[in-house]
Amino acid sequence: MNGSLEMKKKSGNKNIILIVSISVVAMFLSGYLIGGSLSSIATSSDVNTIQQQVSTTQNQNTQAEIHNITYYYNTTSLAQLYQNIKDSVVVITGYVLQYSFFGRQYSTVQGSGFIYEDKDKMVVITNKHVVSDAENITVTFSNGDGYPATVIGSDAYSDLAVLSVKAPLNEFQPLEITSSSTLQVGDPVVAIGSPFGLGGTMTTGIVSQLGRTIQDSVAGSFPIANIIQTSAAINPGNSGGPLLNYEGEVIGITTAIIQNSNGLGFAIPSNTILREIELLIETGSYDQHPWLGIAGTDMTYEIAHTIVVDVTYGWLITQITNGGAADLAGLQGGNNQMRINDGWVVTGGDIIIAVEGTRIVNGDTFMSYLEEHTMPNQTITLTILRNNQTQNISVVLKQRPSAS
Repeated sequence: MNGSLEMKKKSGNKNIILIVSISVVAMFLSGYLIGGSLSSIATSSDVNTIQQQVSTTQNQNTQAEIHNITYYYNTTSLAQLYQNIKDSVVVITGYVLQYSFFGRQYSTVQGSGFIYEDKDKMVVITNKHVVSDAENITVTFSNGDGYPATVIGSDAYSDLAVLSVKAPLNEFQPLEITSSSTLQVGDPVVAIGSPFGLGGTMTTGIVSQLGRTIQDSVAGSFPIANIIQTSAAINPGNSGGPLLNYEGEVIGITTAIIQNSNGLGFAIPSNTILREIELLIETGSYDQHPWLGIAGTDMTYEIAHTIVVDVTYGWLITQITNGGAADLAGLQGGNNQMRINDGWVVTGGDIIIAVEGTRIVNGDTFMSYLEEHTMPNQTITLTILRNNQTQNISVVLKQRPSAS
């Protein structure tokens, strides 16, 4: 019995040892698993921390890169374009004599210009209104060197002027002038000039529209036709500076004669410069502007509805000049005044709806077409609406009277 009891005790001790052993192993395994889990959690936390640090570093690098961006259009760097062009743009200064209560006084006029080479002759091209009636004209280059200049040619109807500058040859860095025929609305452009006397200023924008007409006293009663409209900022002092494409070629000459234009800039197209430059240099003037001898107003839906015609586009002739090209061709002006909306309109005249088959939307379209595509003594065909009937009339253009 004692032996049996002793055996049971030993067996019980073995069981206890076994249980303890199992418990120890279980605790070890549990500790290992828990430790492993904690280690995994710690490792995951470290990875997240590292990822955050990498992400922060990447963001910092990205931010650093932003401060060193070079702006390109296709392959053109705007900064490099400016460096290539700036020495070709000049500041023009002159003095205009005025009479006032205090007697004779001189006021300062200032504008921009750019250098151009024509048949080995270096000249500066600018707007006529910049140098009109000015005395003691000087041209200052980008390096600050200034020299006396003389107007050798001008055209009021295109607001162009050409200057000869008494400067050494090494001062001249001429620009290339390219055709403006291929320009489209939306094309990017650059203007460089001296707005408010701040020389070497560069602005960018796009071609906003083509074939505009603008009015200024420099051209008398005639509009300046076939103008480029741009969103590039142009202010007083910019006048005469180049409007360029992203190849650095001149596609126009900026003009700031429209006051309070609210962000709209205008430029004489380069085709006008190319057409006139040789005559301006050789003869001092340009006299090949076509002339019809008519005045008119743009057609609208309201006008068409009031006078009961079928077209809402075109240019309504209101007045014919005696002896002018239109008068000799038999075109008819208005003979009646009608109140339409808030204004008076002269009605009864022919409505020009096409020239040489090209649709005429308004006066801008008509005058821009004549300026770009016709010459004095050229015969053109006008399509008109008269008494609600369409007719084609041949007109021999005359030469526009000289602007005094």
